[in-house]
Parts: sequence; C-alpha cells; structure tokens
Amino acid sequence: MATSMLSPPNLLSLAAPSPSSSSSTLYFKPATHLSQPFSLKLVPSKRNRRLFAVAAEEAAVTTSVDPKSEAARRLYVGNIPRTVTNDELKNIVEEHGAVEKAEVMYDKYSGRSRRFAFVTMKTVEDANAVVEKLNGTEIGGREVKVNITEKPLSTVDTSFLQAEESNFVDSPHKVYVGNLAKTVTSDTLKTFFSEKGKVLSAKVSRVPGTSKSSGYGFVSFSSDEDVEAAILSFNNASLEGQKIRVNKA
Repeated sequence: MATSMLSPPNLLSLAAPSPSSSSSTLYFKPATHLSQPFSLKLVPSKRNRRLFAVAAEEAAVTTSVDPKSEAARRLYVGNIPRTVTNDELKNIVEEHGAVEKAEVMYDKYSGRSRRFAFVTMKTVEDANAVVEKLNGTEIGGREVKVNITEKPLSTVDTSFLQAEESNFVDSPHKVYVGNLAKTVTSDTLKTFFSEKGKVLSAKVSRVPGTSKSSGYGFVSFSSDEDVEAAILSFNNASLEGQKIRVNKA
C-alpha cells in the first residue's frame, strides 16, 4: 500500500516541546476531504530532547554584547604590581592601542592596590590587540592576565553587596585579614574574631561587580587592646582550612 506524503505547504506550524513536556506537535492544513485542521504529536528520543534543550538555551542567550558598547572595549588587567598607577598602566597599554581610560582598583579601607584594573579602549580592535600583545607578559616582574570583560558590571545585581558595604562599621581600631578561603563570609569572619575581643564589624572584600571573595577582609574593634589580642591570637590561625594573615590595617 502506498504511503501518502505531506508537502510543506500543508504544514501550519510546529510547536516545540516545553521544558515540562516530552512531545512536540505538528499542525496541518486540512486535506480536501477533511473539514478541520488536524495535529500529529511527535515523541522525540532522548537525543532529540537534548537537541531541543540546546536549541532553546541558545535562543535564550542570543543577547550578545553590542560591539560598540563599553563592555566590548573594556579590559580586565589582573595580577599587576601594587605600585602601578592609573597613568603608568595607561602608558603601558597605549603602546598597543588608543586608551579611553585606565582605572586601578584600590581598597577603600587600606588604600592599597587590589592588583587588578580595568582599561577601556577606544575601539574593539584596540581592545583585541591589547589582549593579544599583553596577556601573559610581565609588568614589574609579574605575569599579567588580560581579557575582555564578558559583560558590563552594571548588569550584575549588586544590591546585597551594597548593603553589606553600607553595614560595615569602620573604626581606627582595625585589622587586615589576608589569605581567606573563598567560602569565608563577613558573618563567618565576625564570629571567628569575636572569640577574642569586641568586634564592631567585619567585611570580606569582593571582586568589583561580583559576589566573589577577593581573599581578604577587615575586622573593626572598639579598642587597640582588642586589635593586639586579635593579631596575637589569630595571625597564622586556620580558618576554614587556610592559615590567615592578620595585621593592623
């Protein structure tokens, strides 16, 4: 018995499966002897369901960065020496392209460089050239990492980070805590140091625009005696599997 074929003009639409569904539906125009459109359900194999999922995921992330936007021209420059200034970094990068601005990141409490910076180039071509020429090279004896930022920092929801920042109680009686495990939070830090003194506040420093720990933080106290006690008790102590460094901020 011959099998009839459905030509493309008869196809009205294809409804792909939803995440909670395991089938898709084809809708056809009615044949001459039918009065209503009819549908045919297809139950895809596991492999085809994976393909549907991949296609849906790709469709969801099609919002790529506009080549003319600042994000496409903005470079992350990591592992730079603490002594490098904005102007010095700009001069280094300008050897490979036109720089719009260069900004070394400093800690607002200690005033020390955080060993990374953001450099915005004037064109995407300049940005790509700098990545090619500078990534993996040395500045002041340190091998630097240079790459184009994946997305503008403004697109990251930082409301909780801003709240954490505003809640920190600063004080002249303060310690710097280095070599923190990535899992240590501000609350963990406060609880840990409260064992040896009256802690006013504690704060883990974050990589700008993210919730990632920078690996160090600050703890403020009500007196110099508490600061000295904290340094004596906790310098080289273990916190969540890592020996921390504690000194006056």
